[in-house]
Amino acid sequence: MLSLRHTTRPLLSLVTFGQRSTFTTSSCVWSGHNKWSKIRHNKGAQDAKKSIINGKAHRDIVVAIRGGPSADPETNTTLAAVLKRARSQGVPKQTIDSALKKATGDGGKGSQHTTYEAMIEGTVGVIVECLTDNVTRTLHNIRDIVTSRGARLAPVAFMFNRKGCVRVAVEKGEDFDSRLEQLIDSAFEAEAEDFEQSDLEDSTTAVEVEFICPPTVLTKVTAAVTASNLAKELLSSELIYKSADDSAHGVTPEEETLERVSRLVESLEADEDVLRVWTTLD
Repeated sequence: MLSLRHTTRPLLSLVTFGQRSTFTTSSCVWSGHNKWSKIRHNKGAQDAKKSIINGKAHRDIVVAIRGGPSADPETNTTLAAVLKRARSQGVPKQTIDSALKKATGDGGKGSQHTTYEAMIEGTVGVIVECLTDNVTRTLHNIRDIVTSRGARLAPVAFMFNRKGCVRVAVEKGEDFDSRLEQLIDSAFEAEAEDFEQSDLEDSTTAVEVEFICPPTVLTKVTAAVTASNLAKELLSSELIYKSADDSAHGVTPEEETLERVSRLVESLEADEDVLRVWTTLD
């Protein structure tokens, strides 16, 4: 509870006819002000984090359905994994249902898959995948976002290759190296082309392993890496746009370029019609 206390301090002194008079003033100190400011700040940060999680879950559900065999998690393993993760993160049922309806077209309006291309900083290509029930509205929104971030709509598809991407979580442990080797062998037997290991966000007990493959064998690679208990969890299985310029990998762009691209991606992902944003810096 806010408390109000008064403090008194001398303001000025006057000497009049040999008498000394002191004038004082009172000031109000709201002792609870800082506490509530911090609470509001913390709540704002928590709300922003929840919004990011909910937005990502919504996009992941739509992508899993659009790229999978059905909207049934019993037959769509990617969707099942996405729904499980969304519920464990506390994503509201309303958000999940909204994504399911949008992906299946049960919202009362037909949905159309559209792709937009843009260039930023003169060298960085951007592809934006959308699912919309109003192409005119989406085009207007994407164009406004792109131009407001110093970019422009431009043909950049030649800067990308279409690939399949499977991401799994692998538990750490004594036999980690052995399990990882078996997992990689299984993926390459299923015609995976490359893999990359990285830290798994919000986890200290598992790592993320990403497999890249031709689009035509995405289902095959997904089945191979999830068939055994080598992987703890399927994180995603989808078609992606990957930079066609392999020489660009390993080259760190200027900090200012990274910041501008990051702001553009964040603004695009905030639009409700946007599913995925790919850049040649990914």
